[in-house]
Amino acid sequence: MLGEETYRKWTGDFQEGSHFLGTWDEGGTIRFLGPSEDGSFEGLVGTVAENKRHEYISIRYRGQVVNGVDDLTSEVARQISGTEENYTFTESNGVTTVDIEMDSTGDFAAMLREAWPLALEKLKELSEAPR
Repeated sequence: MLGEETYRKWTGDFQEGSHFLGTWDEGGTIRFLGPSEDGSFEGLVGTVAENKRHEYISIRYRGQVVNGVDDLTSEVARQISGTEENYTFTESNGVTTVDIEMDSTGDFAAMLREAWPLALEKLKELSEAPR
């Protein structure tokens, strides 16, 4: 799920070309990016607030990336700042369940409601594929 190659595969339903730059280490900065119409990359910039390997990951967003540059001060960035995305992993009888909690509003929330089921199905396929 968190590997560079597999991340690109399962997040493609959010936006083709989605990827991350940074580290999943607790305290690390991470940028979630996708291509914009002009060829630059845009997305979100956050901090990995907590990472308990195979149990829990929490990302706290600080702002957005516009034209490849972190924006932490605009009105949109201030609305994003402090929102979180949390992943909880639980295992039972050899089956891992991923629960996701996110803060989101408006058009972004509607897009996520549509894309999450598709992305999670892709993640399930990737995790169940023979190695």
